[in-house]
Amino acid sequence: AGALGCEWLKCLALLGAATDGGVVHVTDMDQIERSNLNRQFLFRKADVGRPKATVAAEFIMKRVSGVTVEAHFCPIQDKPADWYRQFQVIVMGLDSIEARRWLNAMACSLVTFEVDMETGQRKPDLTSVIPLVDGGTEGFSGHVRVMYPCVSGCFECTLNLFPPQQAVPLCTIAETPRNAAHCILYAHLIEAPKQFGDEKQDKDDPDYQRWVFQRAEERAAQFNIPGVTLMHTQGVIKNIIPAIASTNAIVAAACANEVFKVLTNCAAYVNNNLMYIGGQGVYAPTFRYERSPECIVCGAGVQVEIAGSATLTQLLEQLAADPRLRLKTPSLRCEAGALQDDPTLYMRGVLEEEYRPNLDKPLSQLFADGSVLLVTDPSVPSPCIKVAVKFASLALS
Repeated sequence: AGALGCEWLKCLALLGAATDGGVVHVTDMDQIERSNLNRQFLFRKADVGRPKATVAAEFIMKRVSGVTVEAHFCPIQDKPADWYRQFQVIVMGLDSIEARRWLNAMACSLVTFEVDMETGQRKPDLTSVIPLVDGGTEGFSGHVRVMYPCVSGCFECTLNLFPPQQAVPLCTIAETPRNAAHCILYAHLIEAPKQFGDEKQDKDDPDYQRWVFQRAEERAAQFNIPGVTLMHTQGVIKNIIPAIASTNAIVAAACANEVFKVLTNCAAYVNNNLMYIGGQGVYAPTFRYERSPECIVCGAGVQVEIAGSATLTQLLEQLAADPRLRLKTPSLRCEAGALQDDPTLYMRGVLEEEYRPNLDKPLSQLFADGSVLLVTDPSVPSPCIKVAVKFASLALS
């Protein structure tokens, strides 16, 4: 029930999506902050500190008669698969790639398959497919995407189109800040650990945000850097790009239009991506994202190529840099092709020390060429993904 969510609830309620026995469920783990009031129009000053989902549901049901909205004050990950299975369509107004990956993987996991008796191919049972409508905005731009899990290209299929977040070198932050964001990051990443020690600070805590803002102001004054404000501080430490109300309204209306078409089958839905570009005029092209056969969620898995003489450490580094995976702290196990008695190659956690000796071993000593590895990682939405490793031939000079 954020900036997009408020607009969506308004549009869906006015379209009658939650009448005559229908229900709209809204899930949000956040509470209302003062900074939300300038663009999230379902909230008032007296609502600050209350759950967004609860207040949004109350407002909509009070304003639009006959509408039923059920609020859930929790992360989307808290809900089980059976809860998601009840819906006709799922609308995603999430604020991170990680959350979108998780919900996309959940929707794909709900799909059941049947075998074609003539070809022997597995085909998704369309009655188990729950459409996803994803919307997002960034400044004066936005997108609307309609996905049919395991039928059309899913979110994970196009993950490589999202560039990895560019990190600012710590030496720049510590020694030669050039803009307000550098000053804010200095307070957040360097001064805060000195002040608070090992105590982890909540980036959503207004008191902590003000503390960072004050330290960033002092840092900016030392280097004559303008532009440090409390709102900018909140955006930097929470990695937020300020939302523009008009963009939210346009994108939410387009999303609600797609939901209406999916529910009523009154017209063809977008196939399958619409981009809204409103920075200079209005331009809204549509194009189609294809399924990726190597998708880690709805495809057969990922293939990588690396020299057999490379070490396990180098393989882990390559997997972390692969834009299809975006791994952070992976654990590896051989599904087939292991050359050791223990198929586990590396495991994080309490048993990590036991597998450290494998890090410096050549891959050719650990598993055979063409082996399939099972990878688990906190950043991967699926329980595990399959990676087929092919040993590259060394070129002769």
